[in-house]
Amino acid sequence: MSNHEHQETAHRPVKRNGMSRRQFLSYTLGGAGAFMGAGMILPMVRFAVDPILQKKETGTFVKVVEASKITNEPQEFKFKIHQVDGWYISDPELTAWISKDSQGKMFALSPVCKHLGCTIGWNTEKNNQYVCPCHGAHYTQEGKNLVVAPKPLDEYELKVENEWIYLGPVMPNTRFK
Repeated sequence: MSNHEHQETAHRPVKRNGMSRRQFLSYTLGGAGAFMGAGMILPMVRFAVDPILQKKETGTFVKVVEASKITNEPQEFKFKIHQVDGWYISDPELTAWISKDSQGKMFALSPVCKHLGCTIGWNTEKNNQYVCPCHGAHYTQEGKNLVVAPKPLDEYELKVENEWIYLGPVMPNTRFK
């Protein structure tokens, strides 16, 4: 090795295989910052996602009226349901029109018009039909759409137990397809 080559290698910095002090501090501070950031963000994510992860209750039935009070003429009955929507808990009051069909089978219709969501009334025009006061939709006693509305009225799931009528969730009308 010549003198000149020796001088060049003497002035070159020594290459180390390890980590520099700057890299060590960078990694340490970056890791600590990420750990603290995750500690702050994880509770927020959990708060937002937790209601989605909770098990949904199956359709619960609500006791509404004694079965002996139901006639062939539709009657309006109000009832409350217990509702949990995320962290919001409420007990809204719902309405159902309950009657018997020509075979004596009981059914309950939702009062929500299928045209634009107004509340229908029974026999308001003395024509033995459900009528929407807002836009003039008409339905038969069993909920079949006659004028304006595109679909029949929805119905509640209904069961009779111990001479009481219980109503469940709303479903599309099963009488008309």
